[in-house]
Amino acid sequence: MQREEKEPYTHAIREELLYLIEQELTPIACKYRYSDVALESKIKWKPLVLILGNYSSGKSTLINEFLGQSVQETGQAPTDDCFTVLTAASAGGVGELEGQSLVQDDQFPFTHLKQHGEKFVSHFRLKYVDSPLLKDIAIIDTPGMVDSVAEKDRGYQYQQVIGDFAQLADLILILFDPHKAGTIQESYASLRFTLPYKTFEDRIVFVLNRMDECTGLEDLLRVYGTLCWNLSQMLGRKDIPKILFSYSERKKKEETNENGFLSLVENQRLALHRAILKTPKKRLEHLAAFLEHHAYNLSHMLEAIVAYYRGRRLFLVAYGLLGGVVSTALATGVWLYLHYASTYQNMPDELQVIIAISSGICALGVWLLALYKGGFYFYKRKTLQNLASLTPLQDQARRDSWQYIESPLRRCLENERDLPSYKTIRREYQRIRTLYNKGAKEIRSSLRSLLT
Repeated sequence: MQREEKEPYTHAIREELLYLIEQELTPIACKYRYSDVALESKIKWKPLVLILGNYSSGKSTLINEFLGQSVQETGQAPTDDCFTVLTAASAGGVGELEGQSLVQDDQFPFTHLKQHGEKFVSHFRLKYVDSPLLKDIAIIDTPGMVDSVAEKDRGYQYQQVIGDFAQLADLILILFDPHKAGTIQESYASLRFTLPYKTFEDRIVFVLNRMDECTGLEDLLRVYGTLCWNLSQMLGRKDIPKILFSYSERKKKEETNENGFLSLVENQRLALHRAILKTPKKRLEHLAAFLEHHAYNLSHMLEAIVAYYRGRRLFLVAYGLLGGVVSTALATGVWLYLHYASTYQNMPDELQVIIAISSGICALGVWLLALYKGGFYFYKRKTLQNLASLTPLQDQARRDSWQYIESPLRRCLENERDLPSYKTIRREYQRIRTLYNKGAKEIRSSLRSLLT
């Protein structure tokens, strides 16, 4: 399929994906507290490239050289503690938007970031840059990760902010430099805990940057080996992900023939630039993955809620039957006592039966009242103490999903009075299951046709 023929087809698939997310996923996700904001608000804007790294790992220099102009301030020490979004101005102009405007404007996918507070918002901004390279993508530059700073020193939860940006990003570049090859505390927290939970592994690219500062090929190999070892410790895995090399183009021009080695890895630097430029093409696949991910998680959550209601119904039925048995036994006991006790021998049999039945009915009423008052509470408390018992977690996909839905599920059940009827929950559960099993597969089939 030619490029001109693909573009309308690509647009149609994108619109279909956004429609399914907006009309099918979001209403149910918000109703059941799975998401506090509309899911589509995070994906309507242009593709995003998130750049993370230790302080002075060359993030700003990489951005400036990629754009071919000085946009971000550079330096050996931490020079910028802001999260900066770089995008092209619609009219080719330049300028800035402050964080307060960004988190209030619905045209940007950042409204949910206001939850991180004023301190974060004051360290958040957008720059309009006159660059054709930013027409179809936006780049997010981040504060350098350091060892000594604590969350309270920054004034906001840094890892939570990184996680929220990672959820938005289509490509995440993690930069290291020869002097700090993965030894920073915040890098460890991001790689080991934040990113695995918030994004997909295939969106992360590791970059050994500023390699022009190595004294020679031997020094480069030593630094590369150190980074590989540190990454294996941080990621908790034996296999090492692919690491691209990057360096300053200006330094390459100054390279001498005696100790020159940058030309040997020039293809790595070009591969990094191609990965950034290909981000828009990856967006459709990421939108499909977004739909699948949230449909799967939401169906898992609704499955747990259905199981909760079903279990409560069975509990109440069993408790009610037990109450019936107890009240019947009590009525029988009262009748036997009245029938055989010498004190009541002159009492008519009909009156004895009436008294016995009345006693049983009163006992059943008290039992059911206790069931209504205490049974619901007992079942709910018991379930909340062991939420994982609601659904089977037989494979890793289910366990990964459970980590994502456990917290919203707990909030949902703690406020179950806000939930719709059991019948409605079952119907909406079936809708989401159908969306995941059928709708997502049809989208994937369309994407395969587009790529072939």
